[in-house]
Amino acid sequence: MPQRRLISFDWAMKKLLRSKANFEILEGFLSELLRDNITILELLESESNKEDAHDKFNRVDLKVLNEKKEILIIEVQYEREFDYLQRILFGTSKVITEHLHKKEPYSKVTKVISINILYFDLGHGADYVYHGTTSFRGLHEQDLLQLSDEQRKLYGKDKLYEIFPEYYLIKVNKFDDIAKDTLDEWIYFLKNEEIKNDFKAKGIKKAKQELDILKLSDEERRAYERYQDDLHYQASMVESSYTIGVKKGEDRKALQIAMNLIEKGVLDAEEIAELTELSVGEIEELRNQ
Repeated sequence: MPQRRLISFDWAMKKLLRSKANFEILEGFLSELLRDNITILELLESESNKEDAHDKFNRVDLKVLNEKKEILIIEVQYEREFDYLQRILFGTSKVITEHLHKKEPYSKVTKVISINILYFDLGHGADYVYHGTTSFRGLHEQDLLQLSDEQRKLYGKDKLYEIFPEYYLIKVNKFDDIAKDTLDEWIYFLKNEEIKNDFKAKGIKKAKQELDILKLSDEERRAYERYQDDLHYQASMVESSYTIGVKKGEDRKALQIAMNLIEKGVLDAEEIAELTELSVGEIEELRNQ
């Protein structure tokens, strides 16, 4: 039997997961990703928590505080951004500065974990979940720098990397739809908006109950459908813009190659046109410039 369609995770973050009654769902996803039992203390205010027309298309942020006093940023991203890695670095840096109060020592810097659910391909890599941390390796001895006993007591951390921001990149479209573990069960839901009956990941059963589209009121269902239509339209616009941009780049490259060949004077217009896929007329125009 086909699985029942569920509300997308980004919509759930905007509408449902902000309720304490549904923290169990979010805690389940975070626990499976971070391989730890996560308890959410509260939802924190963020500029990107605002719901307005300019925010609804390409990004949804949720900022929460867990019982370890760590701040977790969760972002869903649909649009291709080549500088996205710098963007998440900026985001974590901003959170750190926002939560370090005046006259507080640097030992009070907040630990930030950035979780990015991406519906486009970022960089080159075979995996669909990437984890980034900070480490310091000796140039001569190749050893990893460790915290001293005094620093462990000061920071309440055992490992040096635990002080610095951590980053998780979930490349949803790279997932092959085969759930090999409980984290994969959540990623299956992120990609397909459905949960199989035999899934056992933490929080996923409640997600299946609470994120059922059929439980929406008529008004909410219409709003959800409009939101999905907006996302499809935005995705089409981005794809079109990207394709046009690539074509323009290829045209500029062909023109540059043609100009270089004209300057060398070793080929005639027909030969250059064949190599660059430009017309003979375009080659003649370049030659007469």
